[in-house]
Amino acid sequence: MSNQEINIQKPSQSAAGTKAVLKATKIAFNATSFSKNLKVFTKLNQSKGIDCPGCAWPDPKKRSKLGEFCENGVKAIAEEIMDQSAGVNFFSRHSVSELNSKSDYWLGQQGRLTLPMIIREGDTHYQPISWSEAFEVIGNKLQSLDNPDEAVFYTSGRTSNEAAFLYQLFVRMFGTNNLPDCSNMCHESSGVALNKTLGIGKGSVTLEDFQHAEVILIFGQNPGTNHPRMLTSLEKAKKNGAKIITINPLKEIGLVNFKNPQTVKGLAGAGQSISDLYLQVRINEDVALIKAIMKELLRLEQERGDVLDQEFIDSKTDGYESLVSDLEKYELQDLINRTGLEKDDISTLIKWLAESDKIIACWAMGLTQHVNAVDNIQEVVNLLLMKGSIGKQGAGTCPVRGHSNVQGDRTMGIWERPTKAWMDKLAGVFDFKPPMSPGYNVVETIQAMLEN
Repeated sequence: MSNQEINIQKPSQSAAGTKAVLKATKIAFNATSFSKNLKVFTKLNQSKGIDCPGCAWPDPKKRSKLGEFCENGVKAIAEEIMDQSAGVNFFSRHSVSELNSKSDYWLGQQGRLTLPMIIREGDTHYQPISWSEAFEVIGNKLQSLDNPDEAVFYTSGRTSNEAAFLYQLFVRMFGTNNLPDCSNMCHESSGVALNKTLGIGKGSVTLEDFQHAEVILIFGQNPGTNHPRMLTSLEKAKKNGAKIITINPLKEIGLVNFKNPQTVKGLAGAGQSISDLYLQVRINEDVALIKAIMKELLRLEQERGDVLDQEFIDSKTDGYESLVSDLEKYELQDLINRTGLEKDDISTLIKWLAESDKIIACWAMGLTQHVNAVDNIQEVVNLLLMKGSIGKQGAGTCPVRGHSNVQGDRTMGIWERPTKAWMDKLAGVFDFKPPMSPGYNVVETIQAMLEN
């Protein structure tokens, strides 16, 4: 433990507001000049501007003239445009062991790299090399391998579509499908579950759907920290009459109260209450909760006949009878006991769902970071299918990713298990024979490295 005294404070009672504006302004002006900030931030997330690398939340058709970005976006862009640089002198002052002891935040604040650096065997400090030398080192190493599958090529969802396409083409021309990426560690389970249930590995809603939703379910998310612009969309949805239900073991303050910094109420007032119902479910008991909900909706359907979309179920889904049989295996109270919630809270949610068919389900890594993550998401989809809340305005699935271009990377071919159709297209257009055997994902890559 550090000798410093631990500073304990009361948690904030709201997210964003004046505090976020002041913090973002300080970060921006510490990074670069007023004129450079003005040039960049007036174009950030605008229709003919630049995309923010801060998160994957989509842009509205009608952009805000005050600024279509959040505090997180300012932090991300500030690191991209900062005047400070980390050049030869910086690396001569700091050894590798010293840099290794620093936090990621500290390293990010030291400035942008100005040229390639290399650490050679036996050295204690990084040394500069030219771009031609850097390419030569990489090329020689790759050519020295006994097999292309001895190399892996990792990428992040912050790359552009063009860069991602060229990267995967280069890797496959080299001869391997070892293309692990950040999605393996965050939303891989979303893609698997959605492809199995709906046949499409991404969300089925647009940003405009939020303005037509009657109920919005939010599973395992912290928008106030990870994608604050989502709070603006939720604020608008709530003003249009949507009920917002948050399902999360922790109270995330952004989903309790949001002070929109682009409104007078947000800057000077009490802010906007976001969640109509906040269910602090036990960790990884989301499936139990959803089964309890579906079991009660099924009971109400049998009593009233107007709760589920039977026409949609009969014409658009398979396996409904199996789902009903599975639900009959469980006792309602046992499921509720597993969630750690009160029956009255669940009853309120069931009432709102029973009366609505325009339902959007959002989730982030609170659902995806479990061994049973695919099951979690499949059960969310089952609930939406029971209600016919897929493929209509104001209804559907919304996996909220953290990086700005995770979906774009996959669409461009960054995937360790590409489809035959994709590989056949590459072969036809670029006249080479691509590798067909599956490559390593992130977990498999780390295991292979451990095994040398």
